[in-house]
Amino acid sequence: MKRKGYVVLFCAIAFFVSCAAAFAMTPEEEDAAWKKEPAYGKTIRIGYNGGLCLGTFGIAQMKGFYEAEGLKTEITRYQGGSSAQGDAIGTGKIDVAGDHIATLLIPAVNGVRMKFTSGIHTGCKSLCVLNEGPIKSTKDLVGKTISVPDGIGASDQNITMRLLSRDGIDPVKDVKYKVADAGASVLALQKGEIHAALLSDQFIQKFLDDGTLRVVRTITHDPDFKDECCCIHAVNLDLYENNPITVKKLTRAHEKAKEWIMNNREEAVRVLQENNWASGERELVQKIFDTFNYSMSDAATEDTLVKVIEDYKVYGLLDKSVETREILNKVWDPVLGDK
Repeated sequence: MKRKGYVVLFCAIAFFVSCAAAFAMTPEEEDAAWKKEPAYGKTIRIGYNGGLCLGTFGIAQMKGFYEAEGLKTEITRYQGGSSAQGDAIGTGKIDVAGDHIATLLIPAVNGVRMKFTSGIHTGCKSLCVLNEGPIKSTKDLVGKTISVPDGIGASDQNITMRLLSRDGIDPVKDVKYKVADAGASVLALQKGEIHAALLSDQFIQKFLDDGTLRVVRTITHDPDFKDECCCIHAVNLDLYENNPITVKKLTRAHEKAKEWIMNNREEAVRVLQENNWASGERELVQKIFDTFNYSMSDAATEDTLVKVIEDYKVYGLLDKSVETREILNKVWDPVLGDK
């Protein structure tokens, strides 16, 4: 048993040494080593769900950031929501994906084969109630029902739980959850079938403007959430383990796309809409897009991951007996180092 343990330890050390070597190379050495990787010369499949949040993929493709790294990439639209994305990246049907930390963290911890490599941006969901209704704050939601459009146990519920718990509300015992899509949630609020709903900022804007809805809590603007990383880049674990330089190049392209977006927000929206990677009325899309902060450092992303892991352990979504750092190391590797 001891010998087996030494073998496992040796393999782990060898893997990390090889990764470290990949990031200490000259450009010439990196290029020579990259040509030996299984993914070299192959098309990298980028999974995209059509959401405005994942604009880095479209920008990296259209502005040539993937190409500048020597990568061949194609963006694949997938159907079926976030669960389909997790299945696709875990089984290798796509190589790269992005989504809410609230969507991807638990599957990654529970064995879906992916690794997080960099944060994307802040934002972009809010807990809403009827503007003229009786709910004035989250405290009024105790004993009430909240809609989580993407399903029980999925990102909307996970985000809602964190919002409530910050206000001293037990998100497991003090409220009830119901699944209704975004449009149905507004009608359900008006009929009194639910009392709040966790919705995307882009969807709710028209209802805020016409006075139908009001935000009582948000990860976009509230001081205790606005600087947290919302969405994250992930790569298939086999790609990560066998192609460290390819993963480095992908991550570098994503970081360049993020920087470009911060400096060219209006053109970014135009590019995304022209290629059907963002939908909606231009002015509204721009307004929402401008709330996203793409300047997410690795340190800020890691800090968010630690907070989310700790919260999920409290709610029973993750195993409390497992150290937070152990969970973090399983899912997270900022392959470019802190920026």
